[in-house]
Amino acid sequence: MKITNNFWNILKDTFKDWSARDLGTEAASLAYSAIFSIPGLLIIIIWFAGIFFGEEAVRGEITKLIGSMMGKDVGKSLEEMVIGGMVDKKNIVMKIVGVVTLVFGATSLFFQFQKSLNKLWDVVAAPKKAWEKYLLDRANSLGMIVVIAFLLLITLLLSSFIGLANDWIIRRFNLETLFLVNILNIVVGFAVTLILFAAMFKILPDVEIQWKSVWVGAAVTAALFTLGKYLLTFYFDTFNPSSAFGTAGTIILLLLWINYTCQIIFFGAEFTKVYAKTMGHELKPSRHAKWSPQMVSKEDEKDMVEGAEPAQKQS
Repeated sequence: MKITNNFWNILKDTFKDWSARDLGTEAASLAYSAIFSIPGLLIIIIWFAGIFFGEEAVRGEITKLIGSMMGKDVGKSLEEMVIGGMVDKKNIVMKIVGVVTLVFGATSLFFQFQKSLNKLWDVVAAPKKAWEKYLLDRANSLGMIVVIAFLLLITLLLSSFIGLANDWIIRRFNLETLFLVNILNIVVGFAVTLILFAAMFKILPDVEIQWKSVWVGAAVTAALFTLGKYLLTFYFDTFNPSSAFGTAGTIILLLLWINYTCQIIFFGAEFTKVYAKTMGHELKPSRHAKWSPQMVSKEDEKDMVEGAEPAQKQS
């Protein structure tokens, strides 16, 4: 009962802090940046994962995944964007320029995410060497892309295994396994998003957070994202809101999805912060950051009030 009450109080405090911030503007800004970053991000992921499964197979899996959430038209449009953005491998100079451009564009999305998460965590960058911090942030963003590529590989492996096991069970026992396969796919999807959000909360913000706080926050975020994903997919399939926008419908749906995802991630980051503070887990800025002036002022105010209470009781 105590655990339930604690969780409910943390949830209420999270919603209070989350709704008090101007996160709509942050989400809209990130959604705009993502439109330009997604093609490069997908291309790099296809390169990494394609080493093991082949670029065409990975591209098809990504198209299938996006199509299942946002419709086949959106998935096809994104596939065409990716094909159009693939680097010419014959010309070495153009290949180098293209790779650098793609990496810069793809990492920009997580670079912006880091700034937004820093605001939520009430920390500001305070590097001794600005160029060193810039390179570190870009490296962290590239690390997130590698994490996504790795998770995609794991998903492809598990999907292949589930498919083979399903075929074997049907041939061997002649059983209907569709329900079981759907459950397994949901579990795999949840596990992948859980690890992805945990990596984001641990790697991107300039805060040193304990893993026990990160996993709880990531689990809540993954649960909300998974629930919202099915609700949004149902809404898109039933009402087809992009039909009113014609050829721009793909961009509109992408913006809606990214905006929703950003809001969920912001809520999850806020929950992680409130949970860590409530449970007394250690929190401190990284060596390239410090608490924001507003945060320091609030803490000083709190200390003054707490220090004044005993004197008032004595009088």
